[in-house]
Parts: sequence; structure tokens; C-alpha cells
Amino acid sequence: MHAEPQKEHKWLEQLVGEWVMEMDGGGQDQPSTKQINTETVRSLGVWVQCEGTSSMPDGSPARTVMTLGYDPAKKKFVGTFIGSMMTNLWVYEGELDAAGKVLTLDADGPNFADPTKTAKYKDAIEIVSPDHRTLTSRLLGDDGQWHHFCTAHYRRKA
Repeated sequence: MHAEPQKEHKWLEQLVGEWVMEMDGGGQDQPSTKQINTETVRSLGVWVQCEGTSSMPDGSPARTVMTLGYDPAKKKFVGTFIGSMMTNLWVYEGELDAAGKVLTLDADGPNFADPTKTAKYKDAIEIVSPDHRTLTSRLLGDDGQWHHFCTAHYRRKA
């Protein structure tokens, strides 16, 4: 089987490279934190794999891996996210906006207030320029409103 790259796969290719990421966030009802992290994004043909390294608030190392692709049968972007600091496998499904700048990914994950329950999340990757992108994360609250809890700015390493 050989998958022919679609325009959506080509969109993902702009993420490939070495990045420095500055994150401002902490989670709902948690103090804001600012971190500087790194990320390496590799192409796997019709997929990209994003590997991040950072530090936890206590100074211990953290690693993350995100995969992103496009499923032509579903007509949706698909992916996963795992982190060394959590046991949840995040499964993404999402769409690109009409302007081709923002990829919004939906997922279910642990509820901040009660980890025995799940909540709905939206992560949005926005291409600001070829060397700058953002990731914003929102959580659907019990009040039915989407609550922003994290913003990350990725800048391509020189």
C-alpha cells in the first residue's frame, strides 16, 4: 500500500524542523507558568512526528510525542499525543480552517477538576509565519463554555 500525499499532508510539512517553544499556562485553577522547551518535528511521509523536551515545575525532565496525519477517508486530520508526565493517550481528530492557517484538533482527556472523569479539549495550531506558529489549548467547562488554559509560541531555530 502506498499513500499518495494530499494537500493536507503537504500542510503538515511546514511543521518539520527544529523549534524553540515558549509556553505560558499551567492548567485550569493552577498558577500560570512560563517555560522554554524544544521540539523536533520529522516527516514520516504522510505523517509528522513532533518530539518535545521540557522540564516539569519540580525540575524533572518531561518528554512528549505528537503524531499528526490526514485521513482522506474520514476527510479529517488525525493524530495522537503522549507525555512522560501522564498516562492518558490523547487521540485527535480535526480540521483546517478555510484560510488554511489554523488546524483545530478535538480530543477527550482527563478532567482537571476530577481526573476520574473526562472532558473535551480543543488544541489549535496556527501558522503565524514560516518561522512562527502557536498552539492554544481550551477545555469545555461544566458551564458549557470553552476555557483557554495554555498558549505556546514555537519559533524555528536559526
